[in-house]
Amino acid sequence: MRAVIQRVSFASVSIDRKEKARIENGLLILLGIEEADTAGDLEWLSGKISRLRVFSDNKGIMNLSLRDVDGQAMVISQFTLHASTRKGNRPSYIRASRPETAIPLYEQFIKQLANDTGREVMSGEFGAYMQVEMLNDGPVTIIIDTKNRE
Repeated sequence: MRAVIQRVSFASVSIDRKEKARIENGLLILLGIEEADTAGDLEWLSGKISRLRVFSDNKGIMNLSLRDVDGQAMVISQFTLHASTRKGNRPSYIRASRPETAIPLYEQFIKQLANDTGREVMSGEFGAYMQVEMLNDGPVTIIIDTKNRE
């Protein structure tokens, strides 16, 4: 699994020009799932994200987690995170998981993150054409890949 995590002042996702979900002060998580991913990957990633200290304390130091600031989270499926641009100019998505594998892992990740943060997690709709709007706060953007455990 690969995640791009952005600390946001707000984020929203719309489908067919209708807002599906919105968060304030939290993390927008773009999640890419590949065929080799397992429940172990999603558990590790969810735990890492829920404990990630990217929010400022009263001294202005990034020392607080999503739980510490009572922040919100939104997860958006993003198969393009596994794009390969090695050959030519048209990205290949061969490493991205097929829906029959990815959808259960995506849904399980959202449940695991809700459990790890103690809060409801907002989401887009797997496979839908979505428009995501956000205001990156900082900016703070972190990339985590479970295969590298970093």
